[in-house]
Amino acid sequence: MVSAFDVSPGKLIEKTASELKKIESIKPPAWSKFAKTGTHKERPPVDPEWWYVRSAAVLRKVYVHGPIGVSKLRTKYGGKKNRGFKPEAVFKGSGSIIRKIMQQLEKADLIRKIDKGVRKGKVLTPKGKSFLDKVAKQVAKA
Repeated sequence: MVSAFDVSPGKLIEKTASELKKIESIKPPAWSKFAKTGTHKERPPVDPEWWYVRSAAVLRKVYVHGPIGVSKLRTKYGGKKNRGFKPEAVFKGSGSIIRKIMQQLEKADLIRKIDKGVRKGKVLTPKGKSFLDKVAKQVAKA
């Protein structure tokens, strides 16, 4: 059985993004055309379909690192900021974008929230796991 661990992450995210476009509850908000993905960025993303790519990447991260929350994902999607003469510093990514994506994935029943003692955050539902495994199987065949 092919899983998300067995295929290239780049190809998996690309294929998953095209599959997420078909899901009704996952749509970019109106403000997403103008939003930067973090304070470390100077401009918004160039790709018009960036919302689906980020959604696919977040879904894969939840699958691989599961239970994971917004704070850890902000760190993952952050980066270095050019501060002129001052040394570069690491800044976190946008929490609003990640929160909205996770809410949409939760509404699509692909992820759910758990509170298991110290470990709390979002994990994949069985529907989400089978969705990613089907996409991984398609990527492995191609």
